[in-house]
Amino acid sequence: MTTKAVIFDLDGTIVAFNLDYMTLRSEVRSFLIRTGVPASVLFVNESIFDMLNKTEIFLKNSGKSTGTIEKVRNEALAIAERHEWESAKTTSLLPSVVETLKILKEMSLKIGLCTVNSEKSTSYILKRFGIADFFDAVIPRNKVKHVKPSVEHLEAVLKALKLSPKEALLVGDATRDMECARELKVMAVGLSTGVSTQKELMNAGANYLVTSIADLPSLIKTAKLVAKKNRKRQANLTSS
Repeated sequence: MTTKAVIFDLDGTIVAFNLDYMTLRSEVRSFLIRTGVPASVLFVNESIFDMLNKTEIFLKNSGKSTGTIEKVRNEALAIAERHEWESAKTTSLLPSVVETLKILKEMSLKIGLCTVNSEKSTSYILKRFGIADFFDAVIPRNKVKHVKPSVEHLEAVLKALKLSPKEALLVGDATRDMECARELKVMAVGLSTGVSTQKELMNAGANYLVTSIADLPSLIKTAKLVAKKNRKRQANLTSS
């Protein structure tokens, strides 16, 4: 592994996860049902993005225009943005975040952000805590059509950083983070400070688990040493 960048999730990784997502999901579900989507295909235990994907399929099959589908999607996301905005105003920065970001910069690493939050709430959070300048690339949900666990989201961050998957490390608290990293063969670090348990993170594809963001610099240094030893061992085997 040649790590040149660390890509972070936001909620539950950089800041405390305090979004009332069950209320949010319930409100989005109710809205989508009012647009004509059958209640039987929408569930409050699935993400709003799963609901929106089902809604798009249903509306297409019902002969609705692209404009109508886009309007429904935008209105649903507006509901999400309202909840995220309230959450952004009351969330707190997780311990050791600023110190860790400084160390990563001192290690000459690029830093990216890959979040399903809206651009509005993401920008507000980064500015509120004075950490916006640490990030070389920020890709909220507005910048992609399909968010995590779709690889499109993580690919957009890698493209902005001008790096390949093998040169990055993704840090997140949710299974969707681990899933998209695994599919792209990006090194995945599960942080058990948010919505998913350590077992869930491992099952979703985490290569490493940490309990604090402060563990990242030493993890990266250790991984580099292991990679260096492996390359040296391989070179010795090849030459012998």
